[in-house]
Amino acid sequence: MKLETRTADTATVVILSGEVDLRHSPSLRKALMELMLEKRPVVVDLSKVEYIDSSGIAGLVEAYQMARKNGTRFALAAISDPVRRVLQLARLDRVFTIADTVEAALGG
Repeated sequence: MKLETRTADTATVVILSGEVDLRHSPSLRKALMELMLEKRPVVVDLSKVEYIDSSGIAGLVEAYQMARKNGTRFALAAISDPVRRVLQLARLDRVFTIADTVEAALGG
């Protein structure tokens, strides 16, 4: 897994690529939790994620819950087909805010 961040207006965009699995999910969770402490909107670009397992999903759910607690926005964007299938299977596609593109998630 590769994780990059960039600032876009008042939000932070987290760009993930590769496989988000048990080996990599702790670093994803740590990065997302640190961003949640900043209380800024976060958009997670999942377009380049080839695989995600339950530990990766758990990190996203935890960040979503913290964002709700903080009153900040947390959205997923440009989700790849493998990620979409997992989210649909877990019915989390009904929980997360999901945008077709990062720009749409940012409101542009």
